[in-house]
Amino acid sequence: MIGLLMRLEGLPLGYTRLDLKRFASRKVIIVIYPEIEPALHQVVSPTTEISKGEFFMEKLDLRKQWKHLYEPSARQVVLVDVPRFQFVMVDGVIEPGMAPGTSPAFQEALQALYGISYTLKFMSKLRKDRPIDYPVMALEAIWWWEIGEFDITRPEGWFWTAMMMQPDHITDEMYQDGLDQLRKKRGEAPGISRLRLESFQEGLSVQIMHIGPYATEPQTVQRMHAFAQENGYRLRGRHHEIYLGNPLRAQPEKLKTVLRQPVEVI
Repeated sequence: MIGLLMRLEGLPLGYTRLDLKRFASRKVIIVIYPEIEPALHQVVSPTTEISKGEFFMEKLDLRKQWKHLYEPSARQVVLVDVPRFQFVMVDGVIEPGMAPGTSPAFQEALQALYGISYTLKFMSKLRKDRPIDYPVMALEAIWWWEIGEFDITRPEGWFWTAMMMQPDHITDEMYQDGLDQLRKKRGEAPGISRLRLESFQEGLSVQIMHIGPYATEPQTVQRMHAFAQENGYRLRGRHHEIYLGNPLRAQPEKLKTVLRQPVEVI
């Protein structure tokens, strides 16, 4: 039997002697990272062959890595510092008489975002040099008004940026290649021409997990604003939502949406 030791998610290997003993009965062990070879020699049979192999596939899960930002508590508002991330983005505005769920431009943007995100995922997974597999991240959207203070209870005239986070190893070159592949499959589908790859940093923010239908978000937003004011912060920037639930499949009362608002010290 051949045993295979791998380092996942680019993290240092942390096998203990107990972990390594699981490989002691195997006839051949392929070592991916040489730093574990001395430890292996201490626990395996002297007749076991230890060979050197090549790295096959890394696994990356940004949602788990940044769990405090993508799975916050629903019980209380928290203060977070959001670092710079890389996103594929699309800008737009809700058409007159429409809402986000009925806006053709918003729906076209979502199709383009999911299309390029899955294209990049499979490009990353299938490349010959350091292939990396990862789950596609959740849809996010930033909402605002061009004039006046944003009011979440009045969806008319909302401007928006829809976006999905991309891993750091997705380069501009990979992104352009991904766009070319997407165009070959879908042609110049609406929304594709408006895509862009860009970094974005929110910094200091308040956030909470909203559980329930989108129509009840205003009450949760009020809690966020009250928390900010009571703790010496004022609102800045734009209203941010991260959609962890699928409104087409989940019951409205079980939908999960991360609500986030940038703030600054008064």
